[in-house]
Amino acid sequence: MDWTKTAFVFPGQGSQSVGMGRDLAAAYPIAAQTFQEADEVLKVALSRLMFEGDEATLAQTINTQPAMFVHSMALLRVLHSQQPEAAPAMLAGHSLGEVTAIAASGGLSFEDGLRLVQQRATLMQQAGERARGGMAAILNLEKSALQAVCEAASAETGATVVIANDNCPGQIVISGHEIALTAAMERAKAAGAKRALKLNVSTANHSPLMQPAEEAFAQVVAATPFHDGRTPVYANLTAQPIQTADAFRDELSRQLTRPVLWTDTIRQMIADGTEIFVEVGNKDVLSGLIRRINPAVAILRISDVATLDAFLTQA
Repeated sequence: MDWTKTAFVFPGQGSQSVGMGRDLAAAYPIAAQTFQEADEVLKVALSRLMFEGDEATLAQTINTQPAMFVHSMALLRVLHSQQPEAAPAMLAGHSLGEVTAIAASGGLSFEDGLRLVQQRATLMQQAGERARGGMAAILNLEKSALQAVCEAASAETGATVVIANDNCPGQIVISGHEIALTAAMERAKAAGAKRALKLNVSTANHSPLMQPAEEAFAQVVAATPFHDGRTPVYANLTAQPIQTADAFRDELSRQLTRPVLWTDTIRQMIADGTEIFVEVGNKDVLSGLIRRINPAVAILRISDVATLDAFLTQA
C-alpha cells in the first residue's frame, strides 16, 4: 500500500452498535488493555456496555461518544502492533471522529482524548435536555435551496433550524428546534427533496442550540494538554489541513455549533493526493458517504477482526 496516498477517517455518533470491539478484545491483548484502560479512566464499565449492553443505552450521547472514540483507538493500536509502518498521509474525522483523528495524529494522548470526549458528550447531552431539538437528513435537495428552506422555516416558527452536516451529494443533515425542524422538513419536500428523514437523536448537534455546551467545552479544551500532530488533520469547519496544538484547540472549541463540511473535506483530501481512504471504526457510514462524493477512490475499512485481517493482507 502506498501510504503517501492513504488517509484514515474516523466515524462519529450514529455508527455505534452493541458488540463493537468484543471480538477485537478477545483476539488481541492490546485491544483488551485499551478497553480496560478506558473503563479505569471513565470509572464506568464502558466495555461491558459496548460488548453486551442494550442499544438504547449505548445510543445515549453520554455513552456513544466515548464508545466510538475508544473503539477506533483500539483498532488503531492493534493495527500498529501488527503493522508498525502503517502511517497514513492524512487524517479526518466526522464530528466526534475529529477528536479521534487528532489523537491519531499525536495531538492528544489516549487518556486526555477520552476525558475530553467524556466532557463533550456530557455537555452536549445537558444542552439537549435544556433545549429540545433534533436532526433530519434531507435527500436530493441542493444546498442553496436547503439553506433557503431553513431560513424560511426559522422565520415562520420563530425558532432555529440550520444546515448541520454536508455529508455528500444528495445528503445534507439539518438541525434545530423541533418546531422549526418539522417545518423545514415539510418545506424541503415541497421544494423537491426526495425524502426528509428524522434522525434518532434527541440533540440538535452542530446548531446554535449547542451554544451552552460549546462555551463550557471551550474551557475544557483550553485546559487539556495538546501537542502538534505528526499527520495533518483535515478540519470539519474549513476542510483544510491543521496540525498544530493551537489549531486543534481552536477547531474543537468552535465545532459544536457549526456545520461539518464533510463533502468539501473529502474533495480537498483527494485534491491533495489521497487515493485510498480507510475507515477506522464501527460500521461503514463514512465509506458510503465517500463513495457518493467520489466513486473513483479506493475505500477500505477496519471495524473488527475480520476486516482488520483482510486489511493486513492488502496493506
